Amino acid sequence: MNILQKTHQIRNFALQLGFDACGFAKAERLDEEAERLEQWLNEDRHATMDWMANNFEKRVDPTLLVPGSKTVISLLASYYHPSHQEQIGITSKPLIAKYAQGRDYHKVLKKKLKELFVFTNELCSGIQGRFFVDSAPILDKAWAVKAGLGWVGKNSNVLNKKLGSYFFIAELIIDQELVYDSPTTDHCGTCTACIEACPTDAIYEPYKVDGTKCISYLTIEHKGDIDEEYHSDIENWIFGCDICQDVCPWNSKARLTQLLDFYPREKVINKNLKEWLLTSESDFDEVFLGSAVKRTKYSGFKRNLDIVKANLIESHSEATAEESKLIENQ
Repeated sequence: MNILQKTHQIRNFALQLGFDACGFAKAERLDEEAERLEQWLNEDRHATMDWMANNFEKRVDPTLLVPGSKTVISLLASYYHPSHQEQIGITSKPLIAKYAQGRDYHKVLKKKLKELFVFTNELCSGIQGRFFVDSAPILDKAWAVKAGLGWVGKNSNVLNKKLGSYFFIAELIIDQELVYDSPTTDHCGTCTACIEACPTDAIYEPYKVDGTKCISYLTIEHKGDIDEEYHSDIENWIFGCDICQDVCPWNSKARLTQLLDFYPREKVINKNLKEWLLTSESDFDEVFLGSAVKRTKYSGFKRNLDIVKANLIESHSEATAEESKLIENQ
């Protein structure tokens, strides 16, 4: 079997596993991306995410992360569900980022990656390598682009013409040569919807995001109190933020996830403010068992909820009669 046939078989098996796209790129140092990352770090745009600066050379060079590697297999897995569309624009109750409404993607996709690794190992008569899903110093967005799976949008998310951007990115890095894909072109054009929609102006210029201002960073990664200047901008987001994705025209192409584990959990998307305020730490652990929301811990969740509560009370006085009724009922 030649490498073209092997490449096709690996791609086909990945799609059978529930991944929505699979691409291949030569494992090599990402010189341009390394320069951009270094500048971003030097400008302190990474806020308190010091891990972004750790293992810099491994992060930009997969041959150091996985010695002997020759190929990066990049994979996309949609987490989109039709109910997500109904959540866009809701201002009367707390919201959780769409990617975190189902089961923790780390747990789900690692199982799929292991199956793909075993298949590839048998197909290639033995390989050395590793697989990752947001679990190691690797520039996953850059590899998705290099593997022809999309382009980086002005909101810094990878966009795919058939999927939009509601997807997770994962990788296999192996020591076998395969047939490599070609990067696609940028299709954002003159659109600036994401830049204009960001309430904190975190997208300080096209393709660049200031982590210190990003609502996703503030409500998930940031520890301690959140600066009051951002409280009102957080609006009703108690974990993460989807604003820059929700306004992106390419997300009209979003495809239903093939993985039932990513379907939104009823107890996560249907709670109102009052119900969330009554959530104890044990309730939190139960509701978010096996969920990415656990990353913020109960203390961070309560911090975010207090901010959202104040915002909803403030918005009550400015709301329409219908919106006021919804808030009052909470």
